[in-house]
Amino acid sequence: MSARRFFPIAFPWLLLLVVGLFTAWLRYGFIEPPELAHLCDDTNGPAWCGIRTAIVLGFNSYGFGIAAIIVTALSLIWKKPWLAWLAAALGILALILYCYDAGALALLVGSLRLVRLQANRTMATPGHPHRHGNRQIQTQP
Repeated sequence: MSARRFFPIAFPWLLLLVVGLFTAWLRYGFIEPPELAHLCDDTNGPAWCGIRTAIVLGFNSYGFGIAAIIVTALSLIWKKPWLAWLAAALGILALILYCYDAGALALLVGSLRLVRLQANRTMATPGHPHRHGNRQIQTQP
């Protein structure tokens, strides 16, 4: 496989790896450390406490899992690779941020959908080089 064909196929998977690493940092480096939680206990906490609170509310209300399932259903309806990638990325986010069931389902279905769409795109057979695509009959010279 040439580099020209490899990069478009591998790029979404590398981005999923980046999403996974960022989400792991988000959980273990931003949400779980007690010293960061205690900084946000005061009303005069740092500016990023609002973001941390929104993330905590997102997984406490199972919002990340619900968003992952909705995007997964949309990726099954519409055959768009970016939507399948988004379903897998939200699945990773939900899986790491405490929404295990919905996250695992979204990651599995989104990944399988992305593989299928990539396979359909790369395996498409080009038309015959001497035939016109509009089905016109050409006489032999």
